[in-house]
Amino acid sequence: MYQTGRVHLIVGWITLFLMGTDLFVVSPLFPFISEEYGVPSAIAGWMVTGFAVTYAITAPFFGWLSDKKGRSFFITLGLFLFVISNVLTGLAPSFSWLIISRVFAGLSVASITPLIYAIIGDIAPPNRRGIWLSIVVSGHLMALWAGAPLGTLLQHFVGWRSVFFGIATIGAALAIVNFKTWRAIHQKHSTINFVQGNLFRILGSVSVTAIWAISMYTLYVYLGAALYYENKFSSPDIALAVTFYGIGAVLGSLSSGQLINKFGESMISKVTLGLLTISLISIGIFFSSGDWIYFFLFMWALVGYAGFTSYQARLAAEYPDKRGIVMAWNNTALYIGITLGSMIGGYVITNWGYLMLPYICAGTATISFFLSTLKN
Repeated sequence: MYQTGRVHLIVGWITLFLMGTDLFVVSPLFPFISEEYGVPSAIAGWMVTGFAVTYAITAPFFGWLSDKKGRSFFITLGLFLFVISNVLTGLAPSFSWLIISRVFAGLSVASITPLIYAIIGDIAPPNRRGIWLSIVVSGHLMALWAGAPLGTLLQHFVGWRSVFFGIATIGAALAIVNFKTWRAIHQKHSTINFVQGNLFRILGSVSVTAIWAISMYTLYVYLGAALYYENKFSSPDIALAVTFYGIGAVLGSLSSGQLINKFGESMISKVTLGLLTISLISIGIFFSSGDWIYFFLFMWALVGYAGFTSYQARLAAEYPDKRGIVMAWNNTALYIGITLGSMIGGYVITNWGYLMLPYICAGTATISFFLSTLKN
C-alpha cells in the first residue's frame, strides 16, 4: 500500500509540474512571441487570458462529469488533448492560431489538474489527505522556479517554439503513465448536492482568492516583458528572476504550514495578505534597482503564496462538510483572477506602462486583505 501510494504521488506530482510549466512559461516568453508576430505585449497577454477563461469555465464541468464517469478516463483524454494543443502552439503560423491553441490547452488542463487533486483526495488515507494534497500541489508551484526558467533558457538556444514541442513530448509519455496508474482506481461517486448549503457564502469566500490572483498575475503575466523592456534583461536574466520568484513561492507555501500550526489559519492568512501589499509597493519602488529586483521578487512570491496556502487551509477549516465543493470553486476563482489579471495588466501597460503594474497589484491586494478580515 505504501509503495502504491508513493507511485500515485510521484505521477500526480510530475503531471502537475508539467501543467504548471505550461502555464507559467508563457510569461517570460512574451517578448519573443510578441516580436515574432509583431504584436504588443498587451495583446500577447491574450494567450494567458484564453487559457484561463477556458479553464475557469470548463473545470467545474469536468469535475462533475468525472464524479459520474470516473476520473482516469478524463485525465488521460486531457493529456492527449494537451499534447495536441502544445504541438499546435509550436506550429502556429499566426497569432490568431496561437490564441486558439492556448484555448485548447486551457480545456485540456481543466480536465487534468482538478481531477488529479480529486483522485489523490479519493485514494489518500483520511489522516494523511492534507499531506498528500500538499505534496502534489508543490509540483505545480515547483514549475515556477524550475519549469518556467528551464523553458526560458531553452528558448535562448533553440527558440520559443521548441519549448512547447518539448512540453508536448513529455505530455505524450505522461498520458500513457497516467492511464496505467489510475485505471485500477475504483471511482467513488459523489452524492453531494453542489448547491447544498449557503452557495453565496461560499462564493463570497472564494472571491478573496480571485482578487488575490489579480494582485499576483496582473504583474506576473507581464513580468518577462517588463524586465525585458524596462530593465533590458536578457533571456538568462529573466530566467533567473523567475527562478527567484518560484523559489519564494514554494518556500512560502511550505513554510505557511508550520506557521498555521502555531498561530492558526485565520491569523496567518490575514497577516500574509497584508504583507503582500507592502511587498508589491516595494517592487514598484525598486523595480529598476538592478540586482535588488531579484530579492523583491522572492519576497513578493514568499508572502503571496504563503497567503494563498494559508487561505486554502482556512477554507478547509471553515467548510469541513463541503471541502470538495469549496476547493473546486476556489480553483475556478483562481483562474478567474488570472484571467482578469491578464486583462487588467494589458490595459495598464497600454495606458500607463509596465512600471504602474506593481502599484495596481498592491491596490487589489489591499482589497483581498480587507475582504478576508470581514469573514467570520
